[in-house]
Amino acid sequence: MGVFVYLPLVLPLTALPIARLAEQHLHPRRAARLLTTVAVILATCSLVCLGLLVVVGTAQLPGNPLPDGWSDDEVREAVPHDAFAGKASIVALVVVAAACGYTVHRHYRFRARAHRALAGLRGDGDVAVLPDDVPYAYALPGSPGRVMVSTAMLASLEPAEHRALFAHERAHLAGRHHRLLLATRLAGCVNPLLWPLLAALVYSTERWADEEAARVTGDRRLTARAVGKAALVARPVPGGPAFASFAAAGPVPRRVAALLGPVPPDRGWPPALTPAGAAAFVAAAGTTVSALSALNAAVALFLVLEAATPL
Repeated sequence: MGVFVYLPLVLPLTALPIARLAEQHLHPRRAARLLTTVAVILATCSLVCLGLLVVVGTAQLPGNPLPDGWSDDEVREAVPHDAFAGKASIVALVVVAAACGYTVHRHYRFRARAHRALAGLRGDGDVAVLPDDVPYAYALPGSPGRVMVSTAMLASLEPAEHRALFAHERAHLAGRHHRLLLATRLAGCVNPLLWPLLAALVYSTERWADEEAARVTGDRRLTARAVGKAALVARPVPGGPAFASFAAAGPVPRRVAALLGPVPPDRGWPPALTPAGAAAFVAAAGTTVSALSALNAAVALFLVLEAATPL
């Protein structure tokens, strides 16, 4: 396997520049999709190589169920640093599995609890108004998805701003932003180097929904005012994970400033001779090298272990 098995574990560093620049120079819809795609591919490659190292480490454990030939000295010589990295990867994979399991469990547990709370609650179509003194609004995915808003949040906004709020949350549901956020959050659990992409994705999905709300209302200034007012009074969703939210914490002044400016250009790829274009190229190159390295390591380990397995 050589050094190729370790490259996908560090190549997520190549995606850090695009995490910073995509949210500033790309249309938020394209930025969100690009960040999610890069995160998922890099995390998958990291997981594959971690799994390969686990196979190597398991072969060194007494009483393992693998063929005896897999722990021969010849095999150990063909696999680099098997004594340390192979066994350490077993612990790492257990930690990754626990983190991913907890993230998925928390996500769906809150969804189930929220949908049960909707039973018998009066609402207008896809909007559910919760009698709560805590101001919040968020998009609750499901079949069907619902816009959850507290009476305190509605009281904090003018009637005209309610339309911007509802359009924003409906954009989260229509764009399946919860899936993008969950996938990137799981990618961060697999490889912590990918966590910066999650922060950039949260901002991009909020900007995406902001632009949809401005398009629906036809008034960018009204939408900007609603975003600013909601952010001032909002509180975190009680007991819930970080769902897409109209009043999400973060760089709200940047969202307001973007809404007060022109509609961002919807180009597919940033110009090559720009910082964003260079960052996108580096991220694409890192993702490609990561995928090829994982494939190379998998094929190499397969051939080594196949040769070591008695017929």
